Amino acid sequence: MTTPNDPISISFNSDGLVTAPDSGVKRKMRLLLVDDEPRLLASLCELLRDRDYHLITATCGREAVNELGKCQFDLVLLDLRLPDFGGHEIMDFMRLHSINSHIIVLSGETGIDGAIGALKRGAYDYLRKPYTRDDLLKTVDNALRQRLLEIENRRIAWQLECSEKLYRYMVDSSPDIIYTLNQEGRFSFVNDRAHQLLGFSRDDLIGKHYSSVVHDDDLERAYYVFNERRVGERASRNVELRLKSVNGDDKERTFDHTLMTLSFNSMGMYANDDAVRKVEFHGTYGVARDITDRKRAEELISYQAYHDILTDLPNRILFKDRLGLAMIHAKRNETELAVMFVDLDRFKLVNDTLGHIKGDELLQQVAGRLKDNLRGGDTLARLGGDEFTIFLPELQSREDAQVVAEKFLDCLQRAFFLDGHEVYISASIGIAVYPTDGESMDDLLRHADIAMYQVKADGKNGYSFYDPTMLDASYQKITLEQSLRRALDLGELEMYYQPQIDVRTGEIVGAEGLMRWNHPQRGLLTAGDFLPFAEENGLMIPISDWMLEALCRDLVHWNAVGGEPVRLSLNLSPQYLDRGDFVEKMRQALAKYDISPTQIEVEITENICIRNPQYAIDQLNRLCQLGVSVAIDDFGTGYSSLAYLHRFPIHTIKIDQSFVKEIQRENGHFPVVLAIISIASGLGLNLVAEGVETEIQAHYLEQSGCTTMQGFLYYQPLARRQFVQLLREKMALRGSASAHRSRQA
Repeated sequence: MTTPNDPISISFNSDGLVTAPDSGVKRKMRLLLVDDEPRLLASLCELLRDRDYHLITATCGREAVNELGKCQFDLVLLDLRLPDFGGHEIMDFMRLHSINSHIIVLSGETGIDGAIGALKRGAYDYLRKPYTRDDLLKTVDNALRQRLLEIENRRIAWQLECSEKLYRYMVDSSPDIIYTLNQEGRFSFVNDRAHQLLGFSRDDLIGKHYSSVVHDDDLERAYYVFNERRVGERASRNVELRLKSVNGDDKERTFDHTLMTLSFNSMGMYANDDAVRKVEFHGTYGVARDITDRKRAEELISYQAYHDILTDLPNRILFKDRLGLAMIHAKRNETELAVMFVDLDRFKLVNDTLGHIKGDELLQQVAGRLKDNLRGGDTLARLGGDEFTIFLPELQSREDAQVVAEKFLDCLQRAFFLDGHEVYISASIGIAVYPTDGESMDDLLRHADIAMYQVKADGKNGYSFYDPTMLDASYQKITLEQSLRRALDLGELEMYYQPQIDVRTGEIVGAEGLMRWNHPQRGLLTAGDFLPFAEENGLMIPISDWMLEALCRDLVHWNAVGGEPVRLSLNLSPQYLDRGDFVEKMRQALAKYDISPTQIEVEITENICIRNPQYAIDQLNRLCQLGVSVAIDDFGTGYSSLAYLHRFPIHTIKIDQSFVKEIQRENGHFPVVLAIISIASGLGLNLVAEGVETEIQAHYLEQSGCTTMQGFLYYQPLARRQFVQLLREKMALRGSASAHRSRQA
């Protein structure tokens, strides 16, 4: 039996499963089917079998009563005429023994008495034989939903009964002082926390005026707190007061040394006087919280707001604040200053090889070495990752900045020791000088960054002063990065879909999602034009998040067209798979848009299998547990390994278009293509050929055993609206063909 504590869900799925919201565990609904006609009973079971209910059958009243005594049923489908005793007697038995199950009567009786008798005995509904399949399924669904709602209502009612006890418990065990004052400002209630914090017992305070516990210097502010007559948002919030306490000798003292600061929230309490039709002020309700720890935390937070937690260096905010003051000073004295942008070379390799903990330790050692080579008055900051900035005030000449840069490079070239590992790194340093290279803070930082990237392009491990000619070379990359970061917010990204065709039937069986960027100046850009840049600049995570949402939204539109469901393939970035929350994001997206996981296929490259095989296997197995299939994209172009193919949960192999392009003659021999087809066939995997552009290629692939293809021979990538229109046209053609065959028959 269900108890009030049981987690009950009112979510009823069409597959007959009920989900408990707290645990996520599904259970089957239990149905009892009672009919003395074996054929009708078998037909009823067949109708309900697809809903995955737990079905129990009975062919007579005695069997039904026996089953009802064994276990609890959610729903009973009951015939009135049975060989031993009828459905009405079974319903009387259930009521007599308090068997709480919903009942739907299925009867062939033409008279109204049977229906009236069933409904009087509490039947949920009455269906007259013969009934339609839709009527039966709809009535069963409605009955089960009502049952779940009733169970949920009982649980909520039970919770409400406990709420008063829970409230009293929370007040008594609250970490805050909770109090009420009467109209005169005297305590009418106070919880035990007052004794723990101040030493006053409840009896000491009840009836006393609030001024007896408030520090004398805070009495004026206390007046507005303890005489609060406003309610809602206008009531007092977070007013700090000092209170008196009782020491060990039971003498009152103020908190001058061990002073405890309390934050008060209060509001007015009113009672309606119906006799005189007015609202009368009843008193004040308040909560006093000990904020001593919060004060300490605020000091720490204030420090951390301006410093990097890992290296204890100034962060971007404090760096810009100091740089702004230094620029004002330099302008007033007509002197120069230099801004340096330092980016570590090979740090990512160390981080990926030894792990993030050792990577953090390396950054701490780097920060220490850089600080040791600064001049007095110089400021070193960490912007994030492996990027550092420095400004050198009161620059006498550019040679001063050059000397500091050379010291940085020299100190970083010495070995770093990380838990027994000897690690070597270097740095790329860009330098911009005020006011020659920019008169604003942003210009200086941007130009130093450009100079640093120039060093990266020239082979790393060096320094370079900014030169205006660098701007043209890096302008396109910088503007592209800026535009790409804004593209998500401005809605410039769009998904296109290239259909995948079963060449035997001509039907669309799937589509590959391809990202496009509607660039305001450069027009429509393909994924190859900007995704590599996004991976390099850490933008793949937000872009992939957007892609997952966009694909699921578009799938909803596809499914609304009707017909056979179309499988969607999406390309997964290795960076996205490396994020441990990808599978959870996929699960949430499928649930949010109510999409079957069988419609989703994730495409990975072979390089994912090489980078961190076991981690990739774990992630892909979790995907498969959701019901999502996995495909290897561009098979044969990477580090192909049949061992990995056996270990990974792969469902589909995609033949790369570079191999398809080689097919120029129908009677030719293309061993790589044949080998891939043979591998897929031997392992029982699906096979898709990409980049099919000619009839020769299509015919060769089909004759060799590959029947699913995509490419310009069939369709170019289509925008969502075009793809939905294509699906509608295919639906119409199938309907016309079916109608034509019917007329001929």
